This record gives sequence, structure tokens and C-alpha cells, in this order.
Amino acid sequence: MGLLNALRAVRCYLSPLSTSKSWLSTKATLLGDRNILLMGAPGAGKTTVGRIVAHRLGLPVIDVDDDVLEKSWKMPVAAKLAAVGGERFLEEEGDALCNFSASGCVVSLTGSNPLHTAAMKHIKESGLVIYLDVDSEDIVQRLTRMKVNRIVGQETGTSMRDILHYRKQFYERWLDLRVLCGTGDTVEEVAEKVLKAMERYQNHASETFVSTRGDGVESKTLFSDVVVEGLATDGGLYVPKNGFPNIDAREWLRLVHMSYPERALILLEKCIHPLDVPASDLRTMIFKAYGSNFSSEAVAPVKHLIHNQYIQELFHGPTASFKDLALQLMPQLFAYCLPQMCNYLILVATSGDTGSAVLSGFSRLSGSDTHRTGVLVFFPEEGVSEIQKLQMMSFREGNARAVSVLSDFDFCQRSIKRMFGEGGLTGHLAVEYSTVLSTANSINWARLLPQVVYHSSAYLDLCRDGVIKFGEPIDVCIPSGNFGNAMSAVYAKQMGIPIRRIICASNHNRIITDFITTGEYDLRARPLALSHSPAIDILKSSNLERFIFHVSDGDGHLVKELFTSLDRQQHFQVPEPLLGRIQHQVLAGWCSEQDCLAAIQSVHTHTGYLMDTHTAVAKVVADRLQDASCPMVLCSTAHHGKFAPAVFKALQIQNIPEDPVEQLKKLGSTASRPGIHRDMMKCLEGSSRKEHTVCQAEYGALVEEVDNMIQSSFLKVM
Repeated sequence: MGLLNALRAVRCYLSPLSTSKSWLSTKATLLGDRNILLMGAPGAGKTTVGRIVAHRLGLPVIDVDDDVLEKSWKMPVAAKLAAVGGERFLEEEGDALCNFSASGCVVSLTGSNPLHTAAMKHIKESGLVIYLDVDSEDIVQRLTRMKVNRIVGQETGTSMRDILHYRKQFYERWLDLRVLCGTGDTVEEVAEKVLKAMERYQNHASETFVSTRGDGVESKTLFSDVVVEGLATDGGLYVPKNGFPNIDAREWLRLVHMSYPERALILLEKCIHPLDVPASDLRTMIFKAYGSNFSSEAVAPVKHLIHNQYIQELFHGPTASFKDLALQLMPQLFAYCLPQMCNYLILVATSGDTGSAVLSGFSRLSGSDTHRTGVLVFFPEEGVSEIQKLQMMSFREGNARAVSVLSDFDFCQRSIKRMFGEGGLTGHLAVEYSTVLSTANSINWARLLPQVVYHSSAYLDLCRDGVIKFGEPIDVCIPSGNFGNAMSAVYAKQMGIPIRRIICASNHNRIITDFITTGEYDLRARPLALSHSPAIDILKSSNLERFIFHVSDGDGHLVKELFTSLDRQQHFQVPEPLLGRIQHQVLAGWCSEQDCLAAIQSVHTHTGYLMDTHTAVAKVVADRLQDASCPMVLCSTAHHGKFAPAVFKALQIQNIPEDPVEQLKKLGSTASRPGIHRDMMKCLEGSSRKEHTVCQAEYGALVEEVDNMIQSSFLKVM
């Protein structure tokens, strides 16, 4: 049904005030006397949608054009625009809206109302602004058919596409809720989406999180809680009780031609309730996170590698690893959700990349947030590359520091989780210093959630570039250590991205590969072996807990039993039926050190592209497990310059410079794809090679560093 015909049909069917107030639904009564304010571009269907929504809720309906402006001016809107011109029209339209008052109504705003700041501030106080985000091409086609002549800007000859593009910034500024309209959605479908959006808004308490080790029956934990707490009180990890929202194909198609920040905004709005983080604030955070601090405007571009393999470059952030995609946003979410009365110390265990990414992300906070938040990073002294170490050591100012430990990543991570679980320690810090511990590792939900975006974005890029049509499958191969990256791909699939196979690629430590192959997780007499891909030198994969919870349909009792066994006996075995479900969801393989270096050399020889060691692990495993029936996306998790000595070895280059800066320059002259990472180079050129703190491999020594950190910073309460 065309928009005009639908409007006529609704007007014939309804008398706006005829429906009895006794018919008001729960949805309407929960709003009280607040208005439902429908905002959108000209031709978005606000009037028709407003009448349908009002009928469904038994509310009066007001169309600003027909019921406010024309009655106030006593002349048609088109005539007014022709008489006074666009600039004067906007002022008089705004003045009329400032004098308007109503309550408990569905109000359809004009397409130009949001351009008048005072009018929108006035009207926004009366209700909830719902933005009908309709595809611009749909709108242009509608307006062309309708031959509309009352849109400000038309009188100057400005194209409709330019008018719509200009106005979008104002709609984004004022919205409380977004209704993303799929390409070709009917007004009836849009109205139904409006009702669902209202229902979601009113049912904030239903968007709770549960622990992977709990029963989830009485959870009242909201997004803002899990961001700050990090780890559940029972030692489990937080997951959304109701899973991820599923997005239909027509909405996904809207995202195909959007930028990365725009995609992130749409997807995260669907995952974060607006009463936890309002849409306007979330937008500000996202556009700050994915702006000029990334060396690629595309943020996470997908590039053809060879045959039907594509590489998603996740290393264009300030610290040259995929961790930046989460950690340029997560600190902003954390600071936003902070209670006002406490100081927070962020504890982080890193196998290399997380440390500098956390330090970078939190260093970009501004204002009072920086005075109540400290960051302490623990990393294995012998388990990171020299460049990774220098990156972490470059952050020496403010309330952030990194400490190396004479052990491995697993010891660092295990020690941090133990600190969270010790009531005596956390109580002491709270009472003595008014300080609460939190974490920025991927065990924190706000660290994991943003990673869902780049897996979705990779698929959308392939659609945009004509490699696939939406609905056709892809495979993804991910270097895997802590399983967070792979878990975010599982969640992207749950949201509706057609990922066929999620392939986990291990180095010679291969704990994940062995588990997915056999169902047995065995740490007994299994030492960690250092590798050329240190970021995945991990034996205890924290996010595997979320995955088992996911495939077991939320069986918290089983998860608790398995991971308690792992803590106590260093071993567990999943039941055979569950193993089958695991293997249906993910595949896995591992790569030797020799094969890793050979892959770097081979790809460089045949394509001119220089991979880092972790990407090479994914390439080797993908080659073994790919059946070539659909595109394969390799997650390139770090820039090759971070692991320069191993890359030189792979390329059989002699006479390697000792200075890391000179190493990067030499690699830059060796390969132009990808180019030198300017931010990493700048960081290293400015970093000093001073002595850093080295901690013994004792739990008490790490606790002492935590205490020293608090006492020597502004976190101490005087």
C-alpha cells in the first residue's frame, strides 16, 4: 500500500478521539501523561504511523502540520513556505511549536521541527522522541511520487538527497529511541516496530544479565552494573539473560552502505538499553572511539588477500591491535556508568596487546573521570614482544602503569580473578581507600560487546563490494587464545550475520583446538610454550565459559561444575551430546611455529602482503579447513610491526637492527601492504627505555603492587 493510500485508509477508518480511554494498553499507561513524539524526515510516514500507533494504544493523535501549524496560521503549510521563505518559515514554525502543549498523545512532528533548538527542547520535555530512521532512497522515491512542495530547502533548488543528508544530524541529536526501518518496510510494519521499541523502553528491568555460573532466575543486574563490576560475584562471567536481538535482513541491508561508526551505533543501540546509556551519549562515545585516532577511515577494512580469502585489518587503532576496537569505547562506557561515590582501579592481565590498548583507551578519558579511575596492567616479562613492552612502558603519567611478572599470562589472569573473589582484600580496599576493583579484560562484558560490531562489519563490507549478496554465507578464521574474539563472532551470528563456520586457530599451545576436538579441557602437566604469536599464548581461556553457557542453553549449574573442576583438578570433560553441539558451532585447528613463519613468507611472495604472526596462524588453519565454497575472512589481529623479529625471521632477512624503530622502518621498506603504522612508530619514538617494575611470580607480590598503586596515586582517601 502506498503512503498516500495508507494515510487515506487510516483517516477513513479512524476518528482520532473516538476510542474509549478504558481501552488504553499497558504500554500507554506506563508512559503516564507523556507524549509519544514521532520524528523523522519528510516522507518517513510519521502521520500515518502516528495514527496507527494511536489507534493501537487508544490515544489521541496530533499531526503538527495539520493540527498545529495550519490551524495557527489559518493557511496551508505550502502556502506559508511560499509566502515567507525557508528561513522565516523555520522561525515561525518553531515559535508555534513552543506555544504548543499536550499530554498523553501521539504527536507526529514535521520533518523540519528538529532544526529549531528551542522548539525541540520544549517538546522533548513532554515525551519520548522516537526517530523513524527510514532509508533515504525510500523517502526520495515516496516524495517524488507524492509531488510534495512544502519542504524547507526545496524553494532554493536544493536536491532532496542533500536536504535529507543535512537534516539527519538534527534527528540524531534529539532522538530517545531509534526505529530502524528496513528497505521497503510498510507503514504497518514501521508502526509495529514503534510499539516494540516503546515496549523495550518501558521494560528496562527485563534487559538483565546473568552469571554463567548461576541459575539466572532472580537477576536484577543491568548493563550499567556489569560494566562496572566486571566479574560476577559467584566467579562467573556476565551474559545477557535474553541473548542478543535478532535483526532481520531488510534492516541489515540498511547498514551495508553505512560507515563503521554508524554501524556500531545502530548495533550497540540494540544491545544497550537507552536508560543505561542514552542514544545521544552513546553516539558521542562511538564517534569519539572510532574517529581520527584510527589510521584508516574505514576503521576495520576488509581487503582481498588471495583466491576467495579476505583479510579484515583490525590493527588501525592507536596501539596497532584488534583490542583497540573495544578499548577505545569501553573506558567511555565504564566512566559513564561509574557510581559517584567510589574510586575504581582497573586490573588487567595481558598477553601483549590488551595492556597498551587499555592504557591508551583510559588515557583518553577527560574531566572528573580521570580523577577516580586508575589502571594497573600485569604482563609476563618473557611473554610479550619488545615492541609490545615498549608500548606499555610509554604510558607512565597519570594513574596508569604496567608491571611485568616473572610468570605467564595465565598466572596473571588467575591472580586477578582471585583478588576479585577475596572478600578480605576487596573489603580492605573499599573501607581503607574507598576503592573498588574492576577489570577491562574480555571477561568484562563492555570489552566483549564492541567486538561483535567488526565481525558484522566484515560481512557488510563484502556485501557492499559485491563479493556476496546478503544471506549468502561466509567463514571466519580467528587466532584464538582467550576465546573472546571467537565468542564475539558467535554473538554476531546470533544477531543474524550469516557466518557458516567460525574457525578457531591456535598456535602450538593448542588448548582450544584440543578441547573442541575431544571435549576434554586438560591443564594437567601442560606447561605453556612461548611462541612467535604471544597474544594467544594462553592455556586457560576465560571466554570459553561464555561459549559453553551458550551452547548448553544457559545451563549455569553445568558451567559451574565444569569450571570448578578446572580450578581444582585442572581438568574437565563435557558430555558427548554437548561436544556435538560445540562442534556444530565452531571448528578448530592449530599451527606449528615453522608453518606460521612459512605462511608469512609465502603470502608475501605471492601477494606482496605482509601478515603478522597471529594472522599467519589463522591463514594456515584456514587453508587446512576451508572447503572454498564461500568467502573466508581472516581476522588480522595485529600489525606485523609489533612482532618484527619473527617477521624478519620468516622473510629470512639478515642484519636486523636492534632498535625497534629502525626495525619498523626496515619492514616498511620491505613491504608496502600494509604500510607502516604511524601511531605505533610515534609511540616508540617517544617512549623511554627506563627500567620498569618486575614482580615475582607470587600472588602476594601482585596484591602488594595493587596496594602500592592505590597509595601512590590520587585514589587514596585523605
